[in-house]
Amino acid sequence: MTIWPTCNGVRDRRYDSRQSALILVERGTAMLHCRTAGEIGLDREEIRRHNVGALLRSVHLSGGISRAGLTRELGLNRSTIMALTAELTDAGLVREELPKDSHQQGRPSLMVLPESERIYVLAFDVAVDQLAAARIGLGGVVLERAVAARARAGPDLEYVVNVLARLGRQLHQAAPPTAVCVGVGASYCGMIKPGDGTVRFGPDLGWVDQEFGAELSRKLGLELPVLVGNEAHLGAVAEQQRGAGTGMRNLIYLHGDVGVGGGIIAGGKLLDGDTGYGCEVGHIVVNPMNGRPCGCGSWGCLEAEVGERALLDAAGRPADLFGRDAVRAVAHDAGRGDPAARDALRRIGDWLGVGVANLINLFNPGMVIFGGMLRDIYPGLATYVHTRIAVNVLPVARERVRLEVSALGDDATLIGAGELGFSHLLHDPLVEYQNISKRRSQEQI
Repeated sequence: MTIWPTCNGVRDRRYDSRQSALILVERGTAMLHCRTAGEIGLDREEIRRHNVGALLRSVHLSGGISRAGLTRELGLNRSTIMALTAELTDAGLVREELPKDSHQQGRPSLMVLPESERIYVLAFDVAVDQLAAARIGLGGVVLERAVAARARAGPDLEYVVNVLARLGRQLHQAAPPTAVCVGVGASYCGMIKPGDGTVRFGPDLGWVDQEFGAELSRKLGLELPVLVGNEAHLGAVAEQQRGAGTGMRNLIYLHGDVGVGGGIIAGGKLLDGDTGYGCEVGHIVVNPMNGRPCGCGSWGCLEAEVGERALLDAAGRPADLFGRDAVRAVAHDAGRGDPAARDALRRIGDWLGVGVANLINLFNPGMVIFGGMLRDIYPGLATYVHTRIAVNVLPVARERVRLEVSALGDDATLIGAGELGFSHLLHDPLVEYQNISKRRSQEQI
């Protein structure tokens, strides 16, 4: 593994042929010039491959950007941008067009656009009550989707894999003949072993050491690995790249389902911990003395105090009533003045505020985003969350933080899974695409 130099804490790198210098660039910050390529022994071919990836990533995240914009963003000269774009165009990954609305004088800069209809990934999301699949085009465009119900019936790896594989094959077969699937990503509501897609622990339905990624890859039969990530981690990435937190370097994403998951972006990077199991914010203890039992085996965890069952119990709903519709009904009834529903939201909002206050004190985020079930009920919780922040958060830490609901809605985790699916292509576009195309040609012989 190559360790890249840092300059003022920035680790990204760009090469400018005018100065033969390694330029470290970070979105939203000024360009920083560090040591030359020769001084650190970088190979020019490696630099070129990196810059091809950096350019494709910029096009992918922006959905389309002008050559002039790429020159500014990547710190490369115009001839280098032209050459890199030509390579990606020849590979069929991007195309160039004149801007549709250009009011500038002189010759307009060509727009570089992703080939969204032609280059796509399959993305899957496994929630407690629903299975979702989508075909997502380069540039982050959701082209098609399909959903299926999931019963709360305990460990169900075989069912989940069979349903997702069927949905995935249907989406793949419905794609245009010239379209190419370049990756597969999946989101799961549990703790995921990095590298092999094993679900180490999914407390809501009892998954322990289930080889989800490998089994789904085998069932799909596309000769592509299935990259698996924690749903809240992927939701955080999606919101930071395409949603409410676009451009934010420090944010916290809280995802409510039956429980509560968390994803934390710090300094522009996802925090995942030493072994990939970090940011399990649903299991920070907020009520150690009189807390509710949690599926993890502890008591008083955040998700035990603010999750689906806590809300429904506080509202006096029967034990056999559950799911998103039941949660939304409580929020609706509270809005109509129902005393039990209003008291339930007050209780849940107060405990959520305790958790959020602790997280703000710890990480000093610029934004906290509420997704999943929490997005549905946050309007009724906001007053209580803000009150806890005002009382329990250090003044300097709370003065700029914003609280928002997910802009991507229920697609946040699915779009995050799509970004995971694109990761190999964006790392080394030409080599990865060439390998995929070669496998596809061999399959057609």
